[in-house]
Amino acid sequence: MHDNPQPSSGQAFALPGHRVIELSGRDAATFAQAQFMNDVNALAPGQWQWSGWLTPKGRLIALMALLRLADERIWLLLPDADPESVATALKRFLFRSKTTIVVREDLRAFGHYAAPQAAAGASLAGDEATGVELDCSGDGGARALRIAPTAGAEDPDLAARWALDDLRHGLPRLGPSQAEQWTPQQLSLERLRAFSVKKGCYPGQEIVARTHFLGKAKRGLALIESPHSVAVGAELRSHDAVLGTIAASASAGDRHLALAVAPLERAEGGLSLDGHAVAEIALLDGLAR
Repeated sequence: MHDNPQPSSGQAFALPGHRVIELSGRDAATFAQAQFMNDVNALAPGQWQWSGWLTPKGRLIALMALLRLADERIWLLLPDADPESVATALKRFLFRSKTTIVVREDLRAFGHYAAPQAAAGASLAGDEATGVELDCSGDGGARALRIAPTAGAEDPDLAARWALDDLRHGLPRLGPSQAEQWTPQQLSLERLRAFSVKKGCYPGQEIVARTHFLGKAKRGLALIESPHSVAVGAELRSHDAVLGTIAASASAGDRHLALAVAPLERAEGGLSLDGHAVAEIALLDGLAR
């Protein structure tokens, strides 16, 4: 078992794939409240939350960090989804909403393995000119994320470790092949407080609420450690029977982790992927916002 030592805090590094969509205008918060699965109205300016956009059938199109910079200005930080596709799809629901949706091509995200300078928990720090800082720390250690017009230096090793740490905390890094595949409960997103069952209507809300209140969630995330890299979509097997499916995977150095969607009630042991024995390990807490 890896003891997973923290890397040196060192210099900030670019987080490839993290992109920003901006919603602005008089109705930006109202539009976001109606479309996304978490309670935007519960956020004060200067706060952020995990959230997502669902299909009407309750399947996750994109997972995001939603930043409320001001009453009429919201940023959507997408770790993996294509921002142009998401922005184009969102615009179809504007109707008469006084909201402008743009992909901020000038903004990038970078990470830092150190305590945030000023951000804490769900509270943001900084501004667009100096960089907006998020606290992405959890039980695995201190991490800061900054969104700014200039990104940090490229460091593929640290970027890979960041993705690995996201998985350790139960934040699924969902590539395009996993869009519209999973419900929030199947991805255990209640661990991140990423969706609301009380705020009222949004796409997929009926499915999410029914699953919550009727206790019908049968599957959730399992964190898997493998001796080899893991392909998204691979079958997780238990005692030679299919148990679940890999929704996200990451590798850093010789460590390979994956998040599988698997039954909540399952026998222990006997797990394998592609014929190799693997082990289930505990998810880390502390990333909920």
